[in-house]
Amino acid sequence: MKILFLEPFFGGSHKDFAVGFKAHSCHDVTLVTLPDRFWKWRMRGAALYFVNQIKDFSVFDAIITTDMLDLTDFMSLAGFDLPPALMYFHENQLSYPLAPRQKRDFHLGFTNIISALAADKVLFNSRFHFNDFISSASQLIKQMPDFRPKWMIEQIREKTEVVYPGCRFAKGRIDLKERDMNKPLIIWNHRWEYDKNPKLFFEVLGGLKEKNIPFSLALLGERLAMFPEVFSRAREQFKDEMVVYGYVESRNEYLSWLKKGAIVVSCAIQENFGISVVEAIRFGCIPLLPNRLSYPEIMPKEFHSKILYQTKEELITRLEDMLVNYQEYLPLQERLSIELEQFSWEIIVKSYDNALEKLRK
Repeated sequence: MKILFLEPFFGGSHKDFAVGFKAHSCHDVTLVTLPDRFWKWRMRGAALYFVNQIKDFSVFDAIITTDMLDLTDFMSLAGFDLPPALMYFHENQLSYPLAPRQKRDFHLGFTNIISALAADKVLFNSRFHFNDFISSASQLIKQMPDFRPKWMIEQIREKTEVVYPGCRFAKGRIDLKERDMNKPLIIWNHRWEYDKNPKLFFEVLGGLKEKNIPFSLALLGERLAMFPEVFSRAREQFKDEMVVYGYVESRNEYLSWLKKGAIVVSCAIQENFGISVVEAIRFGCIPLLPNRLSYPEIMPKEFHSKILYQTKEELITRLEDMLVNYQEYLPLQERLSIELEQFSWEIIVKSYDNALEKLRK
């Protein structure tokens, strides 16, 4: 099949997903993108750009796009020869957590709802995310003063499936290198933004440092020009523990840090899947994750009692134990790495290809 992939926000997980799908799909994928900036304007205006950019949509068998596109605008402007459209939700504007003093723009949330309704097929990146979206969409519709289109929710349900995003690692056993047992390396490889809750992360590390518990720290992950001030303070606070501070451009260098990492910690307020965590675990980091969001869903149940925490106090206790008794956790390392092989693009891509092939029938 000839597939047209329209990505209005080509950066971060959106870019990772688009590039990964194009590289691994058995279909012929044409990727048309816009840069990852001015996200609200992308939701309002990307449809106009794509309609003007693509001269003949009829040469394609299907379209994939993501939640940053107003699909209703696009379909109304693109003409009558459109192939069926599949919409993939990385996040949504109904339940995405707001930074302090931010106000929610419900117009953008409603754009997500009617775009899902307009799509021929809808995919979400986790069951948690889908349930969160449906719940938030139902609440927004209840706020309408009259003529509430509650029927939309059921129609969206009927055309939706959950398919996890692929991750950039090969299937098969990975050779896990030895870690530093004396100062285990803690990995932060999330975006440097409010919704990943860096404040809690550094508070916990500060408490461990006061107790003279040895560790080293790698602050990786993407960051914008403006990022939470807590990262700048952490650079000074943990200058003796810090081995890397900031995003590394080279994929090989990034993976080399994951392979040295002992523990990957998440304190996230928002996480619909967690590619960065899955990557770190696959290359040998032992995870410590909140028992909520997508994590209970994507982590094997048999390990929940060892790697998921409920409260800040439990996070502190668990992390201290992992650092002090790191060697006792090593049996988890290889077992988790093998379990998460299932998220390799080589394996996952078949679900996307099948979904597209069904659209043609």
